[in-house]
Amino acid sequence: MKKMRIQFVIALAIALAAPALGQGRGGASESETQDPSGMSVRVKDITRVRGVRYNQITNLGVVVGLEGTGDTRNSPWAQQAIANLVKDYGISLEARQMNLKNVALVMVTAELPPFARPGNRIDVTVSSVGDAKSLQGGYLLPTPLYGPADKARAYAVAMGPVSIGGFNASQGGTSSQKNHVNVGIVTNGALVENSVPTEFNWNGSFYLELLEPDFTTASRIAEAIMSEHPGWTAVAKDAGGVEIRANDPNTADAVAALSAIENVSVVPDTPAVIVINERTGTIVVGGNVKIGPAMIAHGGLTVKINEYNEIVQPPPLSGGQTGLQQNTEVKAKEETVRIGVIKSNATIDDLAKVFRALRISPRDMIAIIQGLKAQGAIKATIKTQ
Repeated sequence: MKKMRIQFVIALAIALAAPALGQGRGGASESETQDPSGMSVRVKDITRVRGVRYNQITNLGVVVGLEGTGDTRNSPWAQQAIANLVKDYGISLEARQMNLKNVALVMVTAELPPFARPGNRIDVTVSSVGDAKSLQGGYLLPTPLYGPADKARAYAVAMGPVSIGGFNASQGGTSSQKNHVNVGIVTNGALVENSVPTEFNWNGSFYLELLEPDFTTASRIAEAIMSEHPGWTAVAKDAGGVEIRANDPNTADAVAALSAIENVSVVPDTPAVIVINERTGTIVVGGNVKIGPAMIAHGGLTVKINEYNEIVQPPPLSGGQTGLQQNTEVKAKEETVRIGVIKSNATIDDLAKVFRALRISPRDMIAIIQGLKAQGAIKATIKTQ
């Protein structure tokens, strides 16, 4: 049986929003020019201070103490790494002579946080490089960690037991595994040996860099800072950054100044965006999405085509032969069309009420949203995943 379903989704504009909005209103209030959600956040939650950043440090390491789940002879680079390691302990051994069942070559990575001091501890991630089956129960040997462009200076030294948060067990051809057993974590496993200089005071100026660049938000941040701290001048340099400078050049307490500035409240401007995932039927709509007046007519036509074979007998004494005849049966069923009307200057809440009234599936909602966008009723960017 073949089944074909044809969905009709129609989006028609029935009025223009501008004339209706212009009548009886003297203009938008100040609060309406900001994010409609009115949600204020701290400056520190949507920006970062220039120069204050994490740094990646890495190196190859060796995990020992594995229960026969380490690298095999099929990983020659692992054998060579172990041979080089034992040579440091005064043992001369050829790589081809080793059977690395209890040892695994790993990549050790970590993020060195800003202002990390020697003696601080950080977490490290350990990932198998060879063909080890599992890192369960392993112990990371001391491994110096370097920056990407500085291999002469170790910023931290990592070592300790590897935790994989799972297991891998096998016996008699049967195996059981939980989580990914070739990547693990050594909690507080790296001891910081050298710090990275962090510069955030640039000739008396500080720079705030927006995590999500936006001209409106940058302008609001500058205005909010000068409103709450008149002793500072804040200028939005572009959509991604705000420069802050003290009016009094003798202001020396940069830490206290940044602490106060970071806690200034501001209402960020959020772009009107609709995110659609057609594979899963997921729709995420921002609260500031506006929809113009429109009518939605939604109905469905289901067409079923059934093909079956029928045996045909010839008339008696006709000398004919029994044959096979293919028949086709077509049935069509049309659902009652349901209509929803969207009022002028509607919000996503109004659209959700229309969807509930129409009792439609998420995939039909996606088709309707795309139709409203094509018609011009939705004033938002649609991102399809």
